[in-house]
Amino acid sequence: MSNIQNKVVIITGASSGIGEATAKELASKGAKLVLAARREDRLKKLQDEIQTSGGQAIFKVTDVTSHEQMEDLAAYALKEFGPIDVLVNNAGVMPHSFLYKKKIDDWNKIDDWNKMIDVNIKGVLYGIAAVLPSMRERKSGHIINLSSVAGHFVGAGSTVYAGTKFAVRAISEGLRKEEYGNNIRSTITSPGAVKSELTQSITDMDLKPGIDKLYEDLAIDAESIARAIAYAIEQPSDVAINEMIIRPTYQER
Repeated sequence: MSNIQNKVVIITGASSGIGEATAKELASKGAKLVLAARREDRLKKLQDEIQTSGGQAIFKVTDVTSHEQMEDLAAYALKEFGPIDVLVNNAGVMPHSFLYKKKIDDWNKIDDWNKMIDVNIKGVLYGIAAVLPSMRERKSGHIINLSSVAGHFVGAGSTVYAGTKFAVRAISEGLRKEEYGNNIRSTITSPGAVKSELTQSITDMDLKPGIDKLYEDLAIDAESIARAIAYAIEQPSDVAINEMIIRPTYQER
């Protein structure tokens, strides 16, 4: 029997990309899934696919930038399935842009910066805050946070995005140090180029073509990250896979 069998797993950003692939991978191994994202139609479709294949899944429309909605998501998981075993903090956005550009109508990307901070950092923190009390009470749990290779390397045009992903790594390491004594595991997963909708959020049209070309040439399937997440979850409780960097073989950075 898989160590994932019957584990209750919340996945944010489950409506596409890595979140969707992870849901299908964990469902195939017997997890009880709580799917969260903003697009109800996508969540319902994914739930139907999982249930048709014999898996267990429920969903709740959730905006990770709302602390209240994340608290409601955790409460819903507890009510419907019982104690939460795993949270996969996957939701994220990547509107790359330069900090300053001479084009007066294009340089000011403050809305993009705020969106990245709200989703990529606050969303992760709200997820942790929502599940940690019940995990500490049981002295058992696993929180998986999605960072990025941009959380290890800062490229021109990815300054703010990289800042949010460096923050995810710092938060994850702090979580590990604060909660290992409570038998709560933490994992940082840092993907490189992965086939998903992430590049669709890029608003800088000088940067987007080059990034799109990189992804077209190199990007690996989201299922590759899903398998790595499953690997971290299925380890025995005394083993913590704390950090994984997963790139396409031909990706330099």
